[in-house]
Amino acid sequence: MASRNRTAALEQLWRAPSAPHDHPRATGAAGRPDRRPHLLALTDLLGLGAPAWWALHAADAPRPSATAAVAALVWVAVRATRGRYTEPLPGRPGSFSPPLADWLVLVGTLVVLLAVTGHRPDPATAVPALVPGLAAALTAVAAARWRAARRDGPAHRVLVVGETACLDRAVGRLTSRAGHPYAVVAAVPVGEGVPGGDTPVPGRLAPEPAEDDVSTVLGSAFAHDADLVLVTPGPKLAGDRLRRLTWGLHDGGVALCVLSDLSGTAAARVRPASVAGLTLLHVAPPLRHGPQAALKALVDRIGAALGLLVLAPLFLAVALAVRLTSRGPVFHRQVRHGRHNTPFTMWKFRTMVADAESRKEQLARVNESEGPMFKMRRDPRVTRIGHALRRTSVDELPQLFNVLRGDMSLVGPRPPLPEEVARYDEKELRRLAVRPGLTGLWQVSGRSDLSWQETVRLDLWYVDNWSVTTDLGLLARTVRAVADGRGAY
Repeated sequence: MASRNRTAALEQLWRAPSAPHDHPRATGAAGRPDRRPHLLALTDLLGLGAPAWWALHAADAPRPSATAAVAALVWVAVRATRGRYTEPLPGRPGSFSPPLADWLVLVGTLVVLLAVTGHRPDPATAVPALVPGLAAALTAVAAARWRAARRDGPAHRVLVVGETACLDRAVGRLTSRAGHPYAVVAAVPVGEGVPGGDTPVPGRLAPEPAEDDVSTVLGSAFAHDADLVLVTPGPKLAGDRLRRLTWGLHDGGVALCVLSDLSGTAAARVRPASVAGLTLLHVAPPLRHGPQAALKALVDRIGAALGLLVLAPLFLAVALAVRLTSRGPVFHRQVRHGRHNTPFTMWKFRTMVADAESRKEQLARVNESEGPMFKMRRDPRVTRIGHALRRTSVDELPQLFNVLRGDMSLVGPRPPLPEEVARYDEKELRRLAVRPGLTGLWQVSGRSDLSWQETVRLDLWYVDNWSVTTDLGLLARTVRAVADGRGAY
């Protein structure tokens, strides 16, 4: 009887705040399922089936209606089995590579089906008939990215729950970074610790499981109009306690998200599985070999060759400007360390006085970096033309020769100096597992304004999670970063 009374009281508490606080997002999630996956499936079905029928019919192919219908159904089946119609997770931007991979699987599947059935359509007609389906899928991704870019304000008001250390880490990361759909509105610590920062703390959970866990978290969520609870699990919030909190939040109409310790691993490399009642996360190894690595090397060489050809007039103009405005050579050659800690000679346009290296020791006491790098906002060794070259990153362009030679890549971590590498620890040495880049995450995230730890974190993320699609995105963002000029000195 006492248990039923407590349950009824909790149910009343969960439901009571819902009317006055008017939770449109929670109500919508429970009462109106997201129709976007169904619309996407319909778009795929019609986007491939209708053009395929028209192309086959125009080419007088046999049974165009049946062939187009089978191709469209196989296309939707491939996309469904690969998880493209599941409800999208907030904060995970759409990528153009999954539709392309799905389309290649579709072509392979249809080839097998045609071989089994003995039906042999003309490849010159059949393959182009399938292209509109890929175009429709890519258009849907582009539309989703456009909607996300135009969205005003965060998509979720987040209540963070967890032990103080993990809670502070999550809140600090979410509040210090822009470009994601989560806005932290409050925090509920577990135990006696005091959270840092100015985040409101409307409640606190006891160190041990308690009957008021659910009511405390739900009350805090409703009080701050939070529609998502982010749990940072730990020894005091795990197992059965976390499960009961999950039940209470879902029954109360509030979404739940659990922070993973795999924060440095891209979501595309993680695959969940259920085995013997356990939820497992399979983590794919970083890309080091295979088709993507070969494609990256090809893009590097072709891109560097085209860049040197197109930028030849600019090279000549900059070389004359450097030579005429200060004494010394046009190019500055410097030993850097590349992949597998292999030294190589890196080329740049000279932006400092000729004896800059010998004067570096005198400036060591005014180094503005806390790590092994040397950084100085107003370096007296930089020439007048050097300031302009650094501001626009034009001084880095001769590194295209290094990319063409294979010492560097178009995208990768910053190439370090030998004295920097000598001070690296085991974690920092992992930056050298891939070729250094002409640009990278450090370039588009603030360049010299970044702290050493932030630079290492970005480089390690790239080393473990790079892909050709990521590289293309970073190259596009580099143009904006160079135009902005922040952190370039």
